[in-house]
Amino acid sequence: MSATILNLPETRDFLDREFPQMQAGGRAYHLEAVGPLSARMRLAAQERFLRPGGTVSGPAMMALADYALYAAILANIGPVALAVTTSLTFNFLRKPAPGDLLAACRLLKLGRRLAVGEVLITPADGEDLVCHATGTYAIPPR
Repeated sequence: MSATILNLPETRDFLDREFPQMQAGGRAYHLEAVGPLSARMRLAAQERFLRPGGTVSGPAMMALADYALYAAILANIGPVALAVTTSLTFNFLRKPAPGDLLAACRLLKLGRRLAVGEVLITPADGEDLVCHATGTYAIPPR
């Protein structure tokens, strides 16, 4: 397996520069690791991500999965801002209690035009899978 093209600080800098809206209202998404065909991102617990009933909202988990996939792709192909999501599928398996969530992303295919990956979301303090997501990204010609 080859090394990443962007290291962790480079990937973080690119995301912060190109997508400042992801941190609007306070830093919530923390890219913790990138590697060959992988990334790990944390969603910090914040009131704005909770839904009635005291659980993390589906849209918050969806954004976390999408952002983690994007980070994994960028780290492995370089700073390509116009790589775009073409599909995302989510299976919500159990409701997470309020708290930090971790998204572990693994790219299953990284081609010239398409990338396909999966994301496993768990509570930061546990192992129970709360969401499984798969996604496909279109990569523009380089």
